[in-house]
Amino acid sequence: MPPAQLPDSLVELGVKLCLVLSQEAQLYAKDKAPPIRLEEAQFTRVIDPSNGLPGYEGVWRDARAQKLGSLTINSDGSFHGEFDLLVLHPRKPRWFVEAVTVWGNDGVVKAEPRLLAAV
Repeated sequence: MPPAQLPDSLVELGVKLCLVLSQEAQLYAKDKAPPIRLEEAQFTRVIDPSNGLPGYEGVWRDARAQKLGSLTINSDGSFHGEFDLLVLHPRKPRWFVEAVTVWGNDGVVKAEPRLLAAV
């Protein structure tokens, strides 16, 4: 799909979700937390499989074009985003924080880390 710009009506929500992802990343990665900025995501228009209506997916990539994270905002106002961290959990030595995630709908924003057991 060709690149799409996030509509003005969704920019405020996108900025808020990036802030939540950034705050969650700082809880676990501290000074190694990556910057998570809306303007650095490349958006495409996508079709929400649940209702067939248009939505937007933004993807963050590193200098080698490897995917670092994504943010999807659906036509019904629901959203889901994640950003890779892969750092040791600061309080649980047997766990890694693989990524931080954000999701929600209708003004409710939830966030949490996605954990992997250390082997």
